[in-house]
Amino acid sequence: MKIVKPSTIAGVMELLPKEQLVFDKIKNIIEESYKKYQFMPIDTPVIEKNEILFAKGGGETEKQIYEIASESKDMSLRFDLTVPLARYVAEHFQDLNFPFKRYHIAKVYRGERNQKGRYREFYQCDIDIIGHNSLSIYNDALLPRVIYDIFDKLNFSDLTFKINNRKLLNGFFRSLGIEDSTDVLRTIDKKDKIGLDNTYEELVKLTCEEKAKTIIDFINNTASNQTLLEKLSGFSDNELFLEGLDELSKVYNYMIDLDIPDKNIKIDLAITRGLDYYTSTVYETFINGYEKIGSVCSGGRYEDLASNFSKQKLPGVGMSIGLTRLFYQFQELGLIDDQIESFTDSLIIPMDEEANEYGIEVLKKLRSRGEAVDIYLEDGKFKKKMTYADKLGVKEVIILGADELANKEVSIKNMQTGEQIKKSFADL
Repeated sequence: MKIVKPSTIAGVMELLPKEQLVFDKIKNIIEESYKKYQFMPIDTPVIEKNEILFAKGGGETEKQIYEIASESKDMSLRFDLTVPLARYVAEHFQDLNFPFKRYHIAKVYRGERNQKGRYREFYQCDIDIIGHNSLSIYNDALLPRVIYDIFDKLNFSDLTFKINNRKLLNGFFRSLGIEDSTDVLRTIDKKDKIGLDNTYEELVKLTCEEKAKTIIDFINNTASNQTLLEKLSGFSDNELFLEGLDELSKVYNYMIDLDIPDKNIKIDLAITRGLDYYTSTVYETFINGYEKIGSVCSGGRYEDLASNFSKQKLPGVGMSIGLTRLFYQFQELGLIDDQIESFTDSLIIPMDEEANEYGIEVLKKLRSRGEAVDIYLEDGKFKKKMTYADKLGVKEVIILGADELANKEVSIKNMQTGEQIKKSFADL
């Protein structure tokens, strides 16, 4: 029989148990924080109909879809958790209570180019708030508060929320005579990757030199938050621009009210977000000093994401942590503590087969008391058994030899200090 060389496809993450424990710890911190703010869990199928996925994805998204090989070929793997959410809310509208606060932590799939740190299968950790007919702008400030709590628990509270508003941007573009701003927004979204000069050159191709310069001057503003808001208040009389400015100002002030320090907020007019469905507030989040990681959490508001699936008006706002990529970046930079305690506190080691039955008796007694305990019943030398316990990371081993068996005792060795004591079975 031919032996197939075991390997994974490019662009997926597979961890050893020790790393998986760290990954799961971070994921659990995220989930518990979402629950703390009363977000409800949902799960949706990994496979969705193409007509659902393509309804609002747009742009580059369709090129990244993994289609399912079937006779009908009308199904694909989800590329994010937001479009399935729109379908979910529209489908279950009658059974949901609005505003509907949900979280969803699951894998998504994109045909990313094979490069370091970019994954084709990865976890996203999403929170969204969906309203019926309307949704208070307060919610746009609540989400960053949740994210701030999460990164504080991960010991990364020194971060910056970069916020902007697409209505403000689109109103500004209209004042320049640019009615369809889709390509302009996507070009600005690439600014940090291609640089300011290349962004200018791309904008010249889309508009003209004069408009491109005006746009660059607008998005490259480094004034403080309050100064920038004051400056923008007299910048344009375009109705959409003024509406976006009002929303941006409210979101900023609500974030301050929710005790996010001003130093952790930056109104950045170059933040656009690439996906087509964002209509108002947009965010990107960076850990200060580690900006090269890229945004660790992003999102925004969409006024009517479910319009393709329902006649109901369902505005919403959401943010998402790309957990797989974030974990990879943290590992690369040595930013996470991998000292995770073992699930097993104690490991019972019978010295020989004669002590196995007694070992099982000890195991049952300790488990009945709620102890995290396991037993090693494999053959081998004592050194091999102790090496297993050491690699498992247990706090103590319970050694059962001939003397312990004869006297109905156990020997307990502390794996950190090396101290060893004896106890009777009755005193366990």
